[in-house]
Amino acid sequence: MPNILDPRDISFLLYDLLGLEALLEATGHDRATADGILATAERMAEELFQPFAAKADAEEPRFDGTRVHLIPETEPALKAYAEAGFPAAGFAEADGGMGLPYLLCQAAAGWFTAANVGFAAYPFLAQAAGNLLAAYGTEEQKAKYLAPIVEGRFFGTMCLSEPQAGSSLADIRTRAEPQEDGSYRLFGDKMWISGGAHEMGENIVHLVLAKIPGGPAGTKGISLFLVPKVLEDGTLNDVRLAGLNHKMGYRGATNCALNFGEEGGAVGYLVGEPHRGLAVMFHMMNEARIGVGQGAAVLGVSGYLHALDYAKERTQGRDVTERDVTTPMVPIIEHADVRRQLMQAKSYAEGALALCLYAASLVDREKAGDAAATQLLAILTPIVKSWPSEFALRANDIAIQVHGGYGYTRDYPVERLYRDNRLNPIHEGTKGIQGMDLLGRKVVQDGGAPLRALLAEIGATLKAAEAMPEERDALAALVGRVGEVTMGMAATAAQDPKGYLANATVYLDMLGHVVVGWMWLRMALAAESHPDADFAAGKRAACRYFFRYELPATGPWLDLLAAQDRTCLEAEASWF
Repeated sequence: MPNILDPRDISFLLYDLLGLEALLEATGHDRATADGILATAERMAEELFQPFAAKADAEEPRFDGTRVHLIPETEPALKAYAEAGFPAAGFAEADGGMGLPYLLCQAAAGWFTAANVGFAAYPFLAQAAGNLLAAYGTEEQKAKYLAPIVEGRFFGTMCLSEPQAGSSLADIRTRAEPQEDGSYRLFGDKMWISGGAHEMGENIVHLVLAKIPGGPAGTKGISLFLVPKVLEDGTLNDVRLAGLNHKMGYRGATNCALNFGEEGGAVGYLVGEPHRGLAVMFHMMNEARIGVGQGAAVLGVSGYLHALDYAKERTQGRDVTERDVTTPMVPIIEHADVRRQLMQAKSYAEGALALCLYAASLVDREKAGDAAATQLLAILTPIVKSWPSEFALRANDIAIQVHGGYGYTRDYPVERLYRDNRLNPIHEGTKGIQGMDLLGRKVVQDGGAPLRALLAEIGATLKAAEAMPEERDALAALVGRVGEVTMGMAATAAQDPKGYLANATVYLDMLGHVVVGWMWLRMALAAESHPDADFAAGKRAACRYFFRYELPATGPWLDLLAAQDRTCLEAEASWF
């Protein structure tokens, strides 16, 4: 077994938990089509992506001063991916795509990410760039740049960060000088650009944040520009690779420092309205945040599956009641603490994956005009990005522990999966940024409508949870306390904004745990009618574990939040 993902679990999440068949029917597709796509993704991930994941990690991209070199296995995998139609899957038919539900596309993407996350970054960044152009690009931009992305011929990037600014986008310096022909010339440096330079495909579409001289200060003066690597006449644009960043994980994907405008200015084209670039870019960033969470979740699941397989095969020690040391050793899964570790990893990884795919289903609901889905996405997106990035990573850490000393060697993939996943707590905004977004924006947005929508959705599950009264009552009590504590905090936000936000990451962890507890309750209830008795029992046991071992952590968090503790806020820099 390749231990990429569990197809039983994917099917359960899509059909038993999240109602994919209704989404398929609404978009003119059927289950046979969806199952064929998922089976193809599984087969290609196993046969084409996973086999060179370790090699891509060991032999990371190399820059010789002129071009970037990748290992040769990348080209056939990329070609097969494009020929199978995956780049077109989620785009609207009007844009040349297949118009498939986002939920299905994310589930299929999970196979490729879990198999080889570094290489999967290339096509997925292209699709995110294409989705932005589909929403905000002009017809000319769509014809020239979106169509080749849909066909799998062009790639894409997101160029936000700069060396001196980091996540503080208000302080970017890249400028865009308007030209008489309506184009712009860009000058500046960008850092941490995934997929920013390589020789695959025909072009790279850079989506670049820059400021038009004379515009408003700060984030209000940011505009978004399309800057192609190759211009229409076939010449290279004024975009230069300054060097590659060498990270502990994701080594198969180039990570670049790019210089724009060293030789007269990089040709760029405005996307959307002037000075509205950040709002436009958030279209891509929000999709990327869901993608980061999903990537973290599937890497956590893969690590858990490898650990489970190892625990069933590795023999060591004997039953604690066995006194005869000459009896055969038992598989380590027979030891209670190994089972505890596996249950913990399962609860984190599978809970994270359920949350991410639920968020994907909300994207489909939003497209269909569901206003509640918009509010739910608003409050869940920072959680979807951050909770899996931290807790599915812990599942990878546990997978190493289950392997013992072998877990730290390259003989097994779990150390690589951990290194790959360690990027995700930073990717697309750190945990601190997500906490500030959640508590500072989303919780108070529209008079608190996003939080009310979430608590109402959880409440609907509670009403149908008669079969699990212990978990139902525990979650109901938490929901009431979340509302009470949040209202108390919000009452002081205007007078003491620093105090209100001081423990935003604690609030993020707390609400994330509540949401994942809700996901586990939903999964346990949905599993009641599952034909595989062991699979259903495993879901119920993981739900009990999460409620009894993990969810109680929310109590002290809520106490701290209710008190609006200022320990960290009031610590002077000189004390550290």
